[in-house]
Amino acid sequence: MKRVVLLIALSILASCQQKQSAGSTDIKDIVPKHQYAMLIVESESCIYCKQLRKDLQAEPLASELKGMDVYSILYESNARVKYLLEGKEGVSTEEDLAKSLKVNSFPQLFFYDKEGNIVLHLPGYQPPKTLACSIRFVKEGRYKDTSYMDYLKTERCI
Repeated sequence: MKRVVLLIALSILASCQQKQSAGSTDIKDIVPKHQYAMLIVESESCIYCKQLRKDLQAEPLASELKGMDVYSILYESNARVKYLLEGKEGVSTEEDLAKSLKVNSFPQLFFYDKEGNIVLHLPGYQPPKTLACSIRFVKEGRYKDTSYMDYLKTERCI
């Protein structure tokens, strides 16, 4: 009887390990498909990250994000990710990519163009009204001719 239980336990364990290794070859792709992308670096225990996710699904942010790629990575994740950022194309873990971007608080948002140039970096949570302006600042290419803070003041976003 003990052998039967042991064989069943071993077969269950083996099937679980096969499923884990099959998924480990998946690579998340965060290379922009549109002109601009937003990368959110999150942490599992971050309450502001959870709020940001809710905000992004509601108006006005859902409309503002149309035509922009939105990606997220988890600081504590060893999942593999393909990226094009800061002139570098490569594959690494989500954690290593976050560390290379010098992330030390959550959430952090990186807006970047199709060539991987980071055009705006926002550490921390932003309320929906301010974030909507930040998205427009990037999508309209305003970062090319005005400072971020001047734009927010002019547009009355803060």
